[in-house]
Amino acid sequence: MNKKFTLVALAFVMVVMGALSAPTAQAQEKTKLRLMGWSGSEAENTSLNKVIADFNASQDKIEAVFEPVPDYETVLQNSLVSGDVPDVFYVPAQRFPDLVKSDALMPIGDKLENPEDFYPALVETFSDKGTFYCPPKDFSVLAIQINTEMFKAAGVEAPKTWDELRAAAEKLTTDTVAGIVYGPSFDRLGAFIYAAGGEVTNSDLTEMALNTDEAKSAFEFYSGLYLDGFARTPSDLGAGWGGEAFGKGLAAMALEGNWVVGFLADQYPDLKYETIELPAGPTGKQGSLAFTVCYGIGKKAKNPEASLTLLNYLVGAEGMKTWTDGTGVLPSRMSVAAEFVKTFPDREVYLKSAEFARGWRFVSGFSKVEDKANEQLALLFADQVTVEDAISDIEKVGNAVLKGE
Repeated sequence: MNKKFTLVALAFVMVVMGALSAPTAQAQEKTKLRLMGWSGSEAENTSLNKVIADFNASQDKIEAVFEPVPDYETVLQNSLVSGDVPDVFYVPAQRFPDLVKSDALMPIGDKLENPEDFYPALVETFSDKGTFYCPPKDFSVLAIQINTEMFKAAGVEAPKTWDELRAAAEKLTTDTVAGIVYGPSFDRLGAFIYAAGGEVTNSDLTEMALNTDEAKSAFEFYSGLYLDGFARTPSDLGAGWGGEAFGKGLAAMALEGNWVVGFLADQYPDLKYETIELPAGPTGKQGSLAFTVCYGIGKKAKNPEASLTLLNYLVGAEGMKTWTDGTGVLPSRMSVAAEFVKTFPDREVYLKSAEFARGWRFVSGFSKVEDKANEQLALLFADQVTVEDAISDIEKVGNAVLKGE
């Protein structure tokens, strides 16, 4: 064998061996995923990026990135119209019906790991006609915050019923302090409607259901506290919102959610207060409202399997623990709650309230109904309409929306 042939043969073998040992371009490339949402607080952004980094470290074929965008609703809508849809994106509860109606969401509830572990109210919020579409990333729920020093000085116990709430508000009201602070807001009154045994709409969301004795009693109680001088709005007290009024000592009680905890700790660290569940209504039933957001995958997702892998990590026990430990927001998985309470004992009452809370979500266009309800509640607070007339006006708008008019 001549030398030239030997060198050629050796070169050929080296090329073949190199080709076999080198990774292919396809093996080197990772599936790139975009998670789009809005920018939260610094703690929220840091925690979510930590979850994403942990996910990426666990993968050899997928790499995700969080894309916070301003004017999120507009950007999401433009993405859906253009077809340039992010792989995973936030879906606010009130936007969920629109996306289902436009067939923009992939139903993935049956593909989630341990879906029965999510709080039932949150599953119901992101379900349509029995189909669970997308998993809740976390949630907030209403409760009552009470100034313990004021309660002690007045000799008042934490209220457990509407009657006790009214009596406490009356006794705690002074010339400078309101018994309780809340606004003429439908997304606060709703908790009282449910506690009274009432409903906002019928079960299939085709007709309003406020014209009942139960719902009327909620309207009367909620507005009555204000008209009798035992409740005040934040603006009445010169505050921007209920948490600020409560923190300044301008109200003995507030009707807010768990978002108030961090605010009070930061702005009013010396305030002595505790949180209690919303008092039971006339029939002994409790009610509250849960506000939430889910992680959605588009119906025409380019990387559905990889997106589902990311999503299962985001709402899995490990990912959710990292997220909630860093932010203090409420975990949507019941199995994460026990460890969460050890870290955030002051939020336990909010998690307990999830057991009787209802998701605040209706149908596409229902914001018109909420606007009308807020308008009528403001008129009720001003004693310019009756409860019957307020309900009648709200129902007219609501029935039109539910009929698609």
